[in-house]
Amino acid sequence: MATPDTTPTTAGADAAAVTENADLLRFATAGSVDDGKSTLIGRLLLDSKSIFEDQLEAVETTSQSKGYDYTDLALLTDGLRSEREQGITIDVAYRYFATPNRKFIIADTPGHIQYTRNMVTGASTADLGLVLVDARQGLTEQSRRHAVLLSLLRVPHLVLAINKMDLVDWSQEVYEKIHREFTQFATKLNIPDLEVIPISALQGDNVVNRSENTPWYSGPTLMHHLEHVHVASDRDLVDTRFPVQYVIRPKSDQYHDFRGYAGQVAGGVLKKGDEVVVLPSGMTSTILRVELFDQEVTEAFPPMSVTVHLEDDVDVSRGDMIARPKNAPKPSQDIDAMVCWMTNEPLRPRQKLAIKHTTRTGRAMVKDIQYRLDVNSLHRDQEAGELGLNEIGRVQLRTTVPLLCDPYSKNRTTGSFILIDEATGVTVGAGMINSGS
Repeated sequence: MATPDTTPTTAGADAAAVTENADLLRFATAGSVDDGKSTLIGRLLLDSKSIFEDQLEAVETTSQSKGYDYTDLALLTDGLRSEREQGITIDVAYRYFATPNRKFIIADTPGHIQYTRNMVTGASTADLGLVLVDARQGLTEQSRRHAVLLSLLRVPHLVLAINKMDLVDWSQEVYEKIHREFTQFATKLNIPDLEVIPISALQGDNVVNRSENTPWYSGPTLMHHLEHVHVASDRDLVDTRFPVQYVIRPKSDQYHDFRGYAGQVAGGVLKKGDEVVVLPSGMTSTILRVELFDQEVTEAFPPMSVTVHLEDDVDVSRGDMIARPKNAPKPSQDIDAMVCWMTNEPLRPRQKLAIKHTTRTGRAMVKDIQYRLDVNSLHRDQEAGELGLNEIGRVQLRTTVPLLCDPYSKNRTTGSFILIDEATGVTVGAGMINSGS
């Protein structure tokens, strides 16, 4: 039976799933205005031969019409007319490319502080964060803010790309100074893996090909690091979490008694014969089989989308979660979370909103705003009575339905949620759960 959002059937479904998940890297770029994020992505696309000739010709033509004496590769990513006119990134631009070693999804996020919500959106699913700094400027307030946001979002890998090294004559002293300052700053944050690479996005040095201008640098090129950074172990393979997205009941002669539970594995490993519990009902059963598209697999793990069949005819519906009996999330209605507010109307206590957590929806009321976080200085303003547009703070929520959640630090899928304006249907906030009770 077909399952939503699954990969095509192959002879070795398990092996294909492992390869597909291991070979995909999601990364988000961040940096101050004019640090060269869009140019760097354009260089990656060009040097990895991931753009068509007509695209390159269009960029060359536009660059000439603007009077540039070089091809402005940033035009490959700054798709909005307003972005091109201002020379800045506003929206989150997603780009896809591949090399023989790996597939990539890039989220080119804006650098302005007024677009913090866009950066949070783009980086929330990233495996790696790429922060650019201008070698002439060194670390700026925006550079530190971007690092704080990536740390807050628990992005497990971070690359500091020191760009425009050609404009400081490839000075090793400049590189080491910025490296030292950022490493010292990073000790205050949760950054488990850091790589610092000197590059010139405009010229292509150390982006895809190693530069002869940095004989003093022995580390990898940016592309080599992106191709080989290990992300498979970043996912939680211990705590089984399977939010049910859809109950498949064909009710046809061919599949008369078919009942499958479709969704994306959020944590742990699902295998035939595993004893499981369905939450929030607490009913237990055993996994009869796991299917990827229409083929049975021996096991499923994040982020595979599969269909699970249970031996017992238990009541399971969308929004329920399948877990292990001795390692299940505790249903929680009192939620303590960090919230990024994304709309002009401020978030205030007693406000009522819709909440979506994995596949479960309900309503929530804001009980309290404990503090507003200054993402530049990490100062906690405990006198703040509201959160404005692009502000982040610690918020207490009370939900109408129990959420089957984990701390965000443990599982980024079951530890996150969005808040929705019930009147307009617009997403107005994104949350990272600290704890629930």
